[in-house]
Amino acid sequence: MKITALLENTACDERLGCEHGLSLYVELKDKVILFDAGASGLFAENAEKLGKDLSKVDLAILSHGHNDHSGGLSRFIELNDHAPIYINKHAFEPHYNAAGKFIGMDLSLLDSGRVILTEDEARLGEGLTLYSCNGFEKHHDVGNFGMSAVIGGKTVPEDFRHEQYLLIEEDGKRVLLSGCSHKGVMDIADWFKPDVLIGGFHFEKLPIDDTMKGYAEFLNSLPTEFYTCHCTGAAQYEFMQQYMDRLHYLSGGMTIEL
Repeated sequence: MKITALLENTACDERLGCEHGLSLYVELKDKVILFDAGASGLFAENAEKLGKDLSKVDLAILSHGHNDHSGGLSRFIELNDHAPIYINKHAFEPHYNAAGKFIGMDLSLLDSGRVILTEDEARLGEGLTLYSCNGFEKHHDVGNFGMSAVIGGKTVPEDFRHEQYLLIEEDGKRVLLSGCSHKGVMDIADWFKPDVLIGGFHFEKLPIDDTMKGYAEFLNSLPTEFYTCHCTGAAQYEFMQQYMDRLHYLSGGMTIEL
């Protein structure tokens, strides 16, 4: 299994562009998966420079309905004429950040004929399952960061019902991909207890204090290797490293081989 960061907030390769977003290219024994597509078509430019052929992607997955993960999907559809795109059924609801800015998805994606709307669990093939974890018991509430959604014509506090996680089981390893972990990375990691968790922690706006120390110590108590990125926050990452033995940063252009 090889997982390459096509795009992230940073890049370890000077040839690559970066933006606030995330896109992962996942190479399994018999499938190639695109997990998120960044905020624009930049992920595709990076893929070409890295020698990753988007036309060979067998299926694409959107982790949640925010435009820093979905903005490049139209470009993906142009470059790949066959891969279905699995998106949670709630992802196309309007979403807004704490400042009231629209951060939702382009509704025209629904006209592509490529989108498959998922429920709370979706089996995509041998060793590939999507979970929303809606209704799972939470023990660590990090809040909704002031975000909101429009559901049934009403603006309500965001509950991230549109976020989903991909569990990959191959060669005895359990690897979980999580775009931003809005529902709380502590609970997500605890629910699955994967061997490896890859994704953002969404800590970038949280204070660096004893509470974050507690989060780091809890994550370190789990039997998981963490590769974090995107919305974790550079300062938060450096702080957590003091308390976590298996925490790594995944920058654009890096490949994890498992």
